[in-house]
Amino acid sequence: LLSLHGASPDQIEGGILGSVVPVLSGRVLAALRILCSARILTVGPGLKSGIKLLLDNPAQLGAELLCGAVAALAESAGPLVVISADTAISMMAVNEKQELVGGVILPGVYASLEGLRSSTAQLPYVSLKQPASVIGRNTADCICSGLVLGHAISLDGFTDRFMAELKLEPAETALLATGGAAPLILGACRHHFQYDPHLTLKGLSAIFENTRQRAGRNP
Repeated sequence: LLSLHGASPDQIEGGILGSVVPVLSGRVLAALRILCSARILTVGPGLKSGIKLLLDNPAQLGAELLCGAVAALAESAGPLVVISADTAISMMAVNEKQELVGGVILPGVYASLEGLRSSTAQLPYVSLKQPASVIGRNTADCICSGLVLGHAISLDGFTDRFMAELKLEPAETALLATGGAAPLILGACRHHFQYDPHLTLKGLSAIFENTRQRAGRNP
């Protein structure tokens, strides 16, 4: 990556790692330390993110979810709902005080497809796409409708319930989404979610800058 951008390791002044695979985190950090002498921060307990977490155990919050919420707050002052749609789909709610109050986690669309295929005798693995009709007329279309529209309906329904429980006004609540599977689902949602494929990276950058500013120097 450095060579692609014509950069050298000695130009690195600092770095930050957000990982949701604990068994690989140490290996990646070790590789980065071999690559350069700069301090590499890790998203997790003890690192100031700039957002208050109203969670029973903040340490359980995935790095990508925290980064997404931080980046979303840079786009909107809140309240807001942030979706991350990959292997799993996570939805986090941030109130008008810019506090992350919690959310929901459900199986992602491709994980659901694999579970459907592996747990049944005759249902095939299909290429998912947005269905033209909610009523499928063949097996592949029925699966696409069930999974794509099913997840879209879930996202719409959870968003409505988030806003109702937190007493948020729909017109004043920002809706943001990221993740590789998000474009497949968002087009079928009734709510309009602003999609940003780089939301997690933007959050990483924001946390890094916040930490550097607090330290008054390069971390």
